[in-house]
Amino acid sequence: MSKTVIRNVSLVNESRVTLSDVSICDGVIESVVDAGQGITDGYTVIDGTGKHLFPGVIDDQVHFREPGLTHKGDLTTESRAAVAGGVTSFMEMPNTVPNALTQDLLQEKYDRAAEVSPANYSFFMGVSNDNLQEVLSTDPKRVCGIKIFMGSSTGNMLVDNPNTLEAVFAESGLLIATHCEYEPIVRANSEKFLKEYRDSLRPEHHPLIRSEEACYRSSSFAAELAAKHNSRLHILHISTGKEVSLFRNDIPRTAKKLTSEACIHHLWFSDQDYATKGNFIKWNPAVKTASDREMIWQGLLDGRIDVVATDHAPHTLEEKQKPYKDAPSGGPLIQHSLLAMLDFYHQGKISLEGIADKMSHAVADIFNIHKRGYIRPGYYADLVLVDLNDPTTVTRESLLYKCRWSPFEGHTFKSTVVSTFVNGNLVYDRGQLNDNTRGMRLTFDR
Repeated sequence: MSKTVIRNVSLVNESRVTLSDVSICDGVIESVVDAGQGITDGYTVIDGTGKHLFPGVIDDQVHFREPGLTHKGDLTTESRAAVAGGVTSFMEMPNTVPNALTQDLLQEKYDRAAEVSPANYSFFMGVSNDNLQEVLSTDPKRVCGIKIFMGSSTGNMLVDNPNTLEAVFAESGLLIATHCEYEPIVRANSEKFLKEYRDSLRPEHHPLIRSEEACYRSSSFAAELAAKHNSRLHILHISTGKEVSLFRNDIPRTAKKLTSEACIHHLWFSDQDYATKGNFIKWNPAVKTASDREMIWQGLLDGRIDVVATDHAPHTLEEKQKPYKDAPSGGPLIQHSLLAMLDFYHQGKISLEGIADKMSHAVADIFNIHKRGYIRPGYYADLVLVDLNDPTTVTRESLLYKCRWSPFEGHTFKSTVVSTFVNGNLVYDRGQLNDNTRGMRLTFDR
């Protein structure tokens, strides 16, 4: 029987910061008591003095690139980077090669994660214009949701058939997650800018091509479909201030049918950063203006935007160094997402309790994840111990991504991830990974 107690730690959980002892027994949180009151006999004791303990981060949108794109990243490398960053659970997207458009292909991803991932995992079922029956056979208790690309993606995953969209929203009882960009507007903008600038197109043009209009047109359409069919819709990576107006904060999030996500890059960068970062902050949807960033922050803080994630999407350094029009969109973020949010805490933009809420509690609530996302007796012991006053400098040598680059390279975060526990197992501790443990498949109370 494995027993651990973390003593005298500042516990960040459920809108409070309390000095506590947290005990773990066989992978589950056994007790949460006042500091100094925890049992120590027979337990491995970890001194949490001066440190903060958060529920493990749950990232609801990642692209780990396996199968088919493993020169960019894979389930082994990216999940190791995840736990080094305090991310204990992830939900991975279906636009791998082949696309996860059948139940058999989806199961193959689960089987592979069970073999190699130190973090807990779930995988979205993909939607195409012609796989409706496969989508409708997805088990809501064992799969996080279904993913619709209402904008271009890898392979056969742009869903632009109105009959398919209507059927999915009308007939699926699962959470529907959407990438929202209106493809006709993006294509028209691309043709216009390519004709005008030809080979002198630059990353600064990206938010003008993948414009506010393209995002809002698609997001508002998805919201209308969800309202029409009373569907459960979660819109990913909000990138414009205009889109924030689509969401509510006057009802509890557990009662919401329409929820939303903000990503680290849309909270950190703006179009002013293209001049120095170039393709390294080229994402779809695009990083937009400082005004958009501020409105996204307002939505996050007032409850209209529910969760914070990464859209972690690695490409090789060689791919990202190509000219703008040839460079792919996306980048790696998962190793530093919690540290980035803690920097925002140090700047006074968000509280520690707010970070725990947006990166753990809210994700668990929105996806109905079974016994995760909170530090409660009886819940799985997914925990991250941080030191708010021990800086972390991002160097290429410190990166665990297969692609070995980061848009944060050279930045010094004010905090550090000390230790990460997944199901009570110490999988990361002071720079060292334990490769002998594996995460669990997430399940859902639906």
